[in-house]
Amino acid sequence: MSDIKLNSEEWRNVVFEGRNKEYGAFRLRQSSSKRHIVAFLVVLLFAGVVSALPSLVTAVKSLTQDVAMGPMDEAYEMSAVEAEPVVPEENLIKQETAPPPPPLKNTVKFVPPTIAKDEEVAEDQMVSQTEVQETKIQISVATVTGGDDKHGVDIAELREHKQIVQEKPVVEKPFTIVEQMPAFPGGEEAMHKFISDNLKYPVVAQESGISGRVTLRFVVTKTGEISEVTVVRGIDPSCDREALRVVKSMPKWVPGKQNGENVPVYFTLPIVFRLK
Repeated sequence: MSDIKLNSEEWRNVVFEGRNKEYGAFRLRQSSSKRHIVAFLVVLLFAGVVSALPSLVTAVKSLTQDVAMGPMDEAYEMSAVEAEPVVPEENLIKQETAPPPPPLKNTVKFVPPTIAKDEEVAEDQMVSQTEVQETKIQISVATVTGGDDKHGVDIAELREHKQIVQEKPVVEKPFTIVEQMPAFPGGEEAMHKFISDNLKYPVVAQESGISGRVTLRFVVTKTGEISEVTVVRGIDPSCDREALRVVKSMPKWVPGKQNGENVPVYFTLPIVFRLK
């Protein structure tokens, strides 16, 4: 009995001797060997597919890229392109166009009377006094037709430069950075001396123990005047007003220059209030 294998048909017959072999357990025991072999093969096949899956994915990706890209036979070399310097909009010098001339009124040229022989006078030059009195057209230095009597200008006024063409003033935007920045006359040391000699520490700020730096921003115009003075960062209303007063009382500066021409430039100046 010891030589009988548990999966053999002889062992099954011993176990199920005298029993109903049509019972399901006998059928299961009879086909157990085949089922074990099939299960082992399935597990082995699944393990092989799982272990080979990364290699298959890599191969499929490389094949797809080769088909999509195709062979690269030509090599392209990237060349460095120099970028054009970007000029700030505020530093651009705009070209202005002259405004169109104003419309003219309808006028009749005035011909001063002259003494001449009858044969030298043309009939079209003769204008009777009645025609002059009855005409509604203005008499001027030249004859103008097709003009605008309501909004027009007399041509005589233009010739004598009495008519000033109204043009909107061009507001030149101040620069932030220029080739030659504006400077206080005498240099930076002279500016500090001017501020030190003219700055008066407000008594209210001294009693309150207020000290610090007031930062101002202003425009040095084309002619060197100080304009548009504003407080960028203040410490106290009394100190801010005193700093504004001192800056506004400064003499003319040396104006800034761009392309050899005087231009308005923004300038930032800190003024320090320090308690002794």
